[in-house]
Amino acid sequence: MKVIKSPKNLELKKMLLLYKKSRERKKQGLFIIEGEREIINGLKSKYILERIFLEEGIVFKNVNIKSAINNTPTSVVEKKTFKRISIRSGGEKIIAIARSKSHQLKTLKLSRKSLIVVLEEPEKPGNIGALYRTAAAAKIDAIIISNPKTDFYNPNSIRSSLGDIFKVPTAIESNENVVSFLKKGGFNIFTTFIKIDSVRYDEFDYQLPCALVIGSESEGLSNFWSKVANENLVIPMAKTSNSLNLSVSAGILIYEAVRKNNKLDKNTIV
Repeated sequence: MKVIKSPKNLELKKMLLLYKKSRERKKQGLFIIEGEREIINGLKSKYILERIFLEEGIVFKNVNIKSAINNTPTSVVEKKTFKRISIRSGGEKIIAIARSKSHQLKTLKLSRKSLIVVLEEPEKPGNIGALYRTAAAAKIDAIIISNPKTDFYNPNSIRSSLGDIFKVPTAIESNENVVSFLKKGGFNIFTTFIKIDSVRYDEFDYQLPCALVIGSESEGLSNFWSKVANENLVIPMAKTSNSLNLSVSAGILIYEAVRKNNKLDKNTIV
């Protein structure tokens, strides 16, 4: 197999364009996955790989990766050049171009016992990825992203999630369509506004099916959600603190809801 030695190679330039440009990812319906663990999670979640780039001399033992290499157009890249095109430090030796999915509400398979998270206008890919790690660990049934401000397939979201972003069923829609979907499914909507009548998160029962609605890092939740919420929850904080990180506050609510509904056995290892 011919070894690519220059970062100016046409295939590498196409791949790097997908790395850097959200517009190109949306236009082509393709995105980048870097790292063995992340690619394995993508494959297990039925993502289709279009091309693979391997560092010269690397050999993988994982059967999923070996099968993907055997069944996907694959290019070998010189070590020095691979290091230049990789956006990650830490010795990742494989990059894949994958086909994106259609994240429609109708694809979600939910029930009367479902616990889901709604993220309104999330902005920071790192926080999104961290939240997906928590959601996957807690076995949340789905995440709905409403009015997104960043590309779902941002490489930094995938990287910070360690590929868990592929594990959690996800839909992306407008606020109005999300609320219509939730009400049709009989979901209780629990929001996170700081109000006088807010209920402490640890004094609430989280009746299923329920949706925990979390706002953006900079603006919090819009007033739209205060009008449709069944209850508003608050996480107590020291007066000297401004706010909690999005993924941290979501994690606190998620695990309290999971605990109250016995959705994870104490011995469960995800």
